[in-house]
Amino acid sequence: MMMTGAYPSVVVRVTCALLSPFIAMFGLYVIAHGHYGPGGGFAGGVFVAVGAILPRLTLPEELSYRIFPRWIGPAAGGVGLLLFLLVGLAPMLVGAEFLDYGAVEIPGMAASRVRYLGILIVEVGVGLAVFGAMLMIFDVLTLRDDDA
Repeated sequence: MMMTGAYPSVVVRVTCALLSPFIAMFGLYVIAHGHYGPGGGFAGGVFVAVGAILPRLTLPEELSYRIFPRWIGPAAGGVGLLLFLLVGLAPMLVGAEFLDYGAVEIPGMAASRVRYLGILIVEVGVGLAVFGAMLMIFDVLTLRDDDA
């Protein structure tokens, strides 16, 4: 039995199709509010990935890969890692340590606000990287010989 593709139960297919966008949206919420409390980039990235993987498990293959094509995983992972690296390296340009974004002076903005925005950007970068990595892992594990 194949791991991906149309699931035999209509109830499961419809339920998963209805829940997937809400799961992904909750993941975006966790990423956006991760610097306030528990959660953040890793947990939110996993939720967004589940929102993309669930249709691949239940919907017909051509439809599910039209919603989230295979190239989305590597692209999101690369952008997330690059974003994290850029935010981490920016303080080093002004003589501070890696990820010490509070040391970066932005005119008209308090250091606490710069730290707040730095943490938010890091959370988004981590979320994108985790989303991309989870999607790539799923795609590699479910790749058939005729897809290679």
